[in-house]
Amino acid sequence: MHISVCVCTYQRPVWLKRLLEDLQRQRTDDRFTYEIVITDNDAAESARSVVADAALHASLRIVYCADPRRSISHARNTTLANATGGLIAFIDDDEFPEPDWLLRLFQTLTSFQVAGVLAPVRPHFEPGTPDWVKKGGFYERPEHETGYVMPWTECRTGNVLFDRSIIKGLDPVFDPAFGTGGGDVDFFRRMMAAGHKFIWCNEAIVHEIVPPSRWNRKVMIKRALLRGRNSFRHPEGRWLNLGKALLAIPLYSIVLPLLLMAGQHHFMNYLIKLCNHLGRLLAFFGITVVRERAM
Repeated sequence: MHISVCVCTYQRPVWLKRLLEDLQRQRTDDRFTYEIVITDNDAAESARSVVADAALHASLRIVYCADPRRSISHARNTTLANATGGLIAFIDDDEFPEPDWLLRLFQTLTSFQVAGVLAPVRPHFEPGTPDWVKKGGFYERPEHETGYVMPWTECRTGNVLFDRSIIKGLDPVFDPAFGTGGGDVDFFRRMMAAGHKFIWCNEAIVHEIVPPSRWNRKVMIKRALLRGRNSFRHPEGRWLNLGKALLAIPLYSIVLPLLLMAGQHHFMNYLIKLCNHLGRLLAFFGITVVRERAM
């Protein structure tokens, strides 16, 4: 079995270099072969030299693609178009995997005979990270026991392996309408509606770098507003989420001053939740306040 490890990147050459090094050290136990396919979403092709250097001495196939259209969905689709594997893995360019990451995903997929497997993305805090950022759990994601059947609302492409056959005939695979994010969640929603099953593997671990730029409160707020806006595009549960937003926004607005006295991490946690709901409400009225995802 051959796996295509897909990476979409945008102006992160240092992190991409680390990722490519770690990807080349993946255990296979002679169960599969794999390649790495990178799509550079930067019109200046800032990742080209990094990928070329990695490919020069690599023992596996490393492919560089460029797609200047600023859209994560276009980048994902370009990566898939250049992948040759019967299985598709996705990992983000600000992440790095454990040495047995790909093997663990493969073992779980073949053992449970499902369409796909998702796994943990755990934060990797750089030195100097403020305590309130760590305590707030802003970059923590839910985890489950291996074999847990995933709901589409928790699914992302930051750490996933799936059978390529499930996307046969889909064009495009990732909807370009979700150019700034949320297209991966929409993908899993459509796959599950088509009857495909995705489960969790808690042993296939990758780490997400949390740099100083993501300790910034303004960045957190902008991300939350954009996340809320993108979530409103999903037709399933749209009006229920809007109703929740109408209730949550005034409630959170009232309690925020009290939470500030309880600690910065509590205050920011609920301010982000407030902005998530506000993003949905603004999307309902057609108001866009954040157009691009803060890196």
